[in-house]
Amino acid sequence: MTLHNRTAIVTGANQGLGFAIAEAYLEAGLSGLAICARDKAKLNEAADALRAKTKPGQRVFAMTCDVAKTEQVDALVAATLQEFGRLDVLVNNAGVYGPLGPIESIDWKEWADAIAINLTGLVYVCRAVVPAMKAAGYGKIVNLSGGGATNPLPRISAYAASKAGVVRFTETLALELQDHKIDVNAVAPGALDTRLTDQLLAAGPEAVGEAFYQRMKSMQEGGKMTPLNKGAALCVWLASGDSDGLTGKLISAPWDPWPGFEGHRDALENSDVYTLRRVMPKDRGQDWGG
Repeated sequence: MTLHNRTAIVTGANQGLGFAIAEAYLEAGLSGLAICARDKAKLNEAADALRAKTKPGQRVFAMTCDVAKTEQVDALVAATLQEFGRLDVLVNNAGVYGPLGPIESIDWKEWADAIAINLTGLVYVCRAVVPAMKAAGYGKIVNLSGGGATNPLPRISAYAASKAGVVRFTETLALELQDHKIDVNAVAPGALDTRLTDQLLAAGPEAVGEAFYQRMKSMQEGGKMTPLNKGAALCVWLASGDSDGLTGKLISAPWDPWPGFEGHRDALENSDVYTLRRVMPKDRGQDWGG
């Protein structure tokens, strides 16, 4: 899984999973790495840490960017292309939980802002990089999703709705771009021990619900959270030539056997495996409803 001679943008890369992905990309030989985040101080710290890990021929470029602001996204993409002369990979990692609590009591602006970062911001970053990838006749887009895409998350509705939207957009964009050899996939990294989990636990059971709170608390205290390197490794594979042609899928880093996908490529590429679909009565052994 080499990324030699490839360049990438990783959003939200100043900490957590985004930083782990950026680090793994450099370890895999990525030539040009552009990282962005909203917090300038933390971004600069992350950039320095990543530059300390570079080898000859590797460069790291950092630029503050709020993905919810189109003019900042345009500036990031333009600066990356000017810096490296090409763009092969985009990882949309930037994201927030948004307000936690019942829909009728949370702050509406915070809810809408979360959608702007997690969904519409992600869509716009994709939109901004597509022309360069089309011109090159090749590209890789990796969108970070999560458990909110496949399961209801009461009291965390902005996150759940946005992540479900990310997956359907991923599937749609994959079809739009498949003739241009641009692969678009979504990654579910698992339950991670990051600032988002800390935020959730700090909000307490009254905000996120007793059952969910206790489950996440137990996982964190018991050391059962998914290691960041699992999601990072999957993102390396999806950015490499080893995954060429696999597109429009939602892949779970901790649960799906993606290292062995090569032996099942025909089945994967010509089916709705690892996609979001409506469940019909017959899918559950019922003989009514079509």
